[in-house]
Amino acid sequence: MKNKLLALIAGSFFAAGASAADIVDTAVAAGQFKTLAAALTEAGLIDTLKGPGPFTVFAPTDAAFAKIPKADLDALLKDKAKLTAVLTYHVVPGALMSKDVKAGMVKTVQGSNLNVTTDGGVMVNNAKVTGTDIVADNGVIHVIDTVVMPK
Repeated sequence: MKNKLLALIAGSFFAAGASAADIVDTAVAAGQFKTLAAALTEAGLIDTLKGPGPFTVFAPTDAAFAKIPKADLDALLKDKAKLTAVLTYHVVPGALMSKDVKAGMVKTVQGSNLNVTTDGGVMVNNAKVTGTDIVADNGVIHVIDTVVMPK
């Protein structure tokens, strides 16, 4: 009984005192988006994704960035305009939860469309969605296994 009471008090304390984190803080806390966080910093997009939103971010993991040859990734990280275009291509205005995802084209913040398919699992262009509905106070993150590139 004492342990249940302590758990209830602790749960109430943390629930009352804790607020949800923004997209950036949520991604950093997840631990699998270090390269994405570094790229957002390099592109100067941290403040934007800490803004009010809401945003839907199709977030490539560190493993997704590792699929890009090192020389190509290094070049991308040094080209702020191209990096910004690539990163904003992963962001859709509004909070799109997995239950609301439908096949079709979705306009990104970058201006181009992502092609979402739902046959045999959700795909965004050539990237498989491997995790969904990571809620932040200014939007939602969906995890993808490949960095998608605008055309």
